[in-house]
Parts: sequence; structure tokens; C-alpha cells
Amino acid sequence: MNLNVIIEKNQSSKNIIETNIANLNFIEKFITKTYLSIHSKYFKQIHYGKFILTNDTNLKNFISTTTKPSNFIFKITIVEGWNKYQLNELLKNNFENFKNIEYLDTLADTYFLHSYEGFDEFYSKLKKLKDNTKQKYKDHKLLKIFTFDQLLIIGSLLEKEGIDDLDKKLIYSVIRNRLQKKMKLQIDATTIFAITDGKYDLQRKLNRKDLEIQHPYNTYYIKGLPPGPISYVGKKTMELIFENYKSKYLYYFYNSIEKKHIYSETYIDHKEKLSEYRNKK
Repeated sequence: MNLNVIIEKNQSSKNIIETNIANLNFIEKFITKTYLSIHSKYFKQIHYGKFILTNDTNLKNFISTTTKPSNFIFKITIVEGWNKYQLNELLKNNFENFKNIEYLDTLADTYFLHSYEGFDEFYSKLKKLKDNTKQKYKDHKLLKIFTFDQLLIIGSLLEKEGIDDLDKKLIYSVIRNRLQKKMKLQIDATTIFAITDGKYDLQRKLNRKDLEIQHPYNTYYIKGLPPGPISYVGKKTMELIFENYKSKYLYYFYNSIEKKHIYSETYIDHKEKLSEYRNKK
């Protein structure tokens, strides 16, 4: 059985003993306190943070463990496709103080932290992953057409629309084709974001009036990409984008019977497939 030991920053030797080393009598506590004080002064300082120790830990093992960085690692997973309010709920449970993380600031992934690391260290890890990914693809031909941030915007559309990796690649190809032909993207997820501002889930289906909303994120109203991402984008999704998957598709819709998107190259074909699907419902 393991014990979780928490040592606060600048915590006294006496308090460390009282709160973490059980079953010691007065003399043993005095000896232990003296040893800790001498050890911290002349050898290695005791670290603060959370440590995992075995239930039968003795003083030697206690010193050996706590004079090294925390051996307690926890993970924080930002889920691809999440909105800010969802991430803020997670941050609230892990940090006393935190700030909003913008969609362009990071990539959704799993991050590992020591117990002594706070929000600032976590945020640095977020920035580092984005910077490393940006550096990895700095010479990619796509970056001659789009900025990295524009690709993040496209990635956010894929997160909200795509069902799996192949579906995301196909939707990427549709977005790319429609942008090249200067067609409106007409992506439902952007209309939902225009209504909710990403602050809550829309508990209803979109109607025709929604599609007419004059909003900079509504791609039924604007031409081109929205001004920013509509969700956090996963590292894996960015890797899929840089595959630069190609197709001739310009249209797609979701078939709830088959639970997949149906793709078409022409508007006539799209209408026929859509009509066939609606007649089956």
C-alpha cells in the first residue's frame, strides 16, 4: 500500500514530521527533526510537492524520496473539439489560479505534470507543444497557402464535424476544394458557434433562420474561413491536415441512419443523395 505525502513550500521540519511520519514518540520525533534540519542544511534540501511512499517507509527512504523532485505525476488531458468552458472546468479542478487558454495557444493532447508544477508550468508545456509542431512543419508546402493559425481554424472545423480520422481527412479535402473555388464553406458547426459563442451546447437542431445569421463565424453568411478556431484542435488532427489529403468532393451531409457522412462531387449528386436519405427517414 502506498502513502501520499504532501510537503508545502517552506514547511518546517517539525511540521513535516508531525504531518507525514506517524507512530513516533517524543524522542524519536526530536531525533528525526534534528536529522532533517542537519540534512537540509548540509546536504540536499527537501523538495515540496506530493510524493508517493510505501506504507512502511523509514526515515532513510523518506529523506531519499523527498530530496528528489516529486515522484507523483498527474496528467491533464485537453480533449480535441472541446470549447473553453469545458477546459475551464478541468483547470478549476487542478489549479487554484488559472487563466483562459485561447484556442490558438495550444494543441489538445495529454500533458504530464509534477505535483509541484502549477498553471504557469502547465501553460509553458502547452505553448511548447504548439511551437514544436509548428517548427516540425515549417517547410511544408501547405504553409505557402495558409498560415499555421489558419490551419488551426480548419482543424477546429474538423474536430466539430469529423467522425474519425478518415472522415476528418475527407472534410479537410472538401474545405480545401471549396476555398479554392471561392465557395462558402456552409459548415453547421460554425453556425452553432455563432449562436452559442462556444459557451454552451445547443440543445436543438439548426433551422433555416439560423443559417441566415449575420455573424463573422457563420460560414453560411461569410466567405472563407471564420476569424478564429471554434474549438481546441488535437495534435493528431494537425498531423492529418499536413497529409494534405485530396479528393474531388465539394459537398457532404450526415446520414443518421448509416451514421456517417455522405460525400458528393456535384450539387446535383448531392441533392439526389440527400433526397434519397430524407425519403428513408
